[in-house]
Amino acid sequence: MSLLFTNARLIDPERGELREGDLLVSGGVIQPDGTDRKAAAVINCAGMCLAPGIVDIGVKVSEPGERHKESFRSAGRAAAAGGITTMVTRPDTDPPIDTPEVLEFVTRRARADSPVRVLHMAALTKGRAGREMTEIGFLRDAGAVAFTDCDRVVEDTKVFARALTYARSLGALVIAHPQDPGLSRGACTTSGKFASLRGLPAVTPMAERMALDRDMALVEMTGARYHADQITTARSLPALERAKRNGLDVTAGVGIHHLTLNELDVGDYRTFFKIKPPLRSEDDRKAMVAALASGLIDVLCSMHTPQDEESKRLPFEEAASGAVGLQTLLPAAMRLVHSGDIDLPTLWRALSLNPARRLGLPAGRLSPGAPADLVLFDPDAPFLLDRFTLASKSKNTPFDGQRMEGQVTGTWVAGERVFTR
Repeated sequence: MSLLFTNARLIDPERGELREGDLLVSGGVIQPDGTDRKAAAVINCAGMCLAPGIVDIGVKVSEPGERHKESFRSAGRAAAAGGITTMVTRPDTDPPIDTPEVLEFVTRRARADSPVRVLHMAALTKGRAGREMTEIGFLRDAGAVAFTDCDRVVEDTKVFARALTYARSLGALVIAHPQDPGLSRGACTTSGKFASLRGLPAVTPMAERMALDRDMALVEMTGARYHADQITTARSLPALERAKRNGLDVTAGVGIHHLTLNELDVGDYRTFFKIKPPLRSEDDRKAMVAALASGLIDVLCSMHTPQDEESKRLPFEEAASGAVGLQTLLPAAMRLVHSGDIDLPTLWRALSLNPARRLGLPAGRLSPGAPADLVLFDPDAPFLLDRFTLASKSKNTPFDGQRMEGQVTGTWVAGERVFTR
């Protein structure tokens, strides 16, 4: 079925434009201007924004092992409601995705249950234990789009160097979590006056900088393709900038919570604000926003990490880390637009175009021939977030009860509508 979107504000991250216009979709792809529109069903966008669907790298779906926290069905529904058309899932499941057999299982489950596209990352080392690398070649052939041990840092430099070298020979992307494990072990907040006043174990921002420096040296040595899952401190930015200037194949991401919240939001030990890495200072938050706007940080993601009530209703130090973000990514990101820190095309470059390019996907564009993965949203529509209305099984969002702006009214995957408000 052909669709004609009219009266839309088109966000085109590839051209860096926000323009008024129409968009024709047929056969699951975007059609060139001038194509016959007579048989198309018309969707009047009423001046709302029409953009490429979000490509979200680093989504935790708890299948297998912890399906009570999140399933592919619930995560897919939450993603569709949040304007996310491609989820790139993490391998930190139980058991981890470290063999082609487990990868085949989650691929089948995602294909059967999720209304949006799902791609999978696989573990870099067996059991995510950091001792022996996985069969990267077999996993890549089975469909893995990247390799990562998630928040378990490979401490053995020789093992990590070998994995990078092998990944380089296959052209595989390695995603790492830059955080020195010795300094960060047991920490639940960022060091400083606030952490001291609260009596919480803390980690210095230098832990991220030290780990990133090590990783950049190994990338320089091996020539591997590397992506830092989250850069959250201003001290890390010079190392990232230097690596890019020297021509290393390096990109970096940041989670939405580190752009919109800071360490003071922990308040009276509110565990929904306990995430990993911990929330940083306001100066660090502002530096990350500026780095995203300048393009130094390439990708903005939700870092969706569902945790059940029992895992969060504990003393702050003992509570599980993580927050859900599939449905709150877009409205939280709109805070950066409404504050004047970033414009919509630049924001969508980080949400959609850059992650798609990094993974070699054709998504993230409005050009003819691109897949018709689209989101229609009102950037100014206000609402009060009630966490119990979220489609995710887990409701651990730090934005509960907060006033937000930016509501998704429709999501399409390959031209098929998968969400309607």
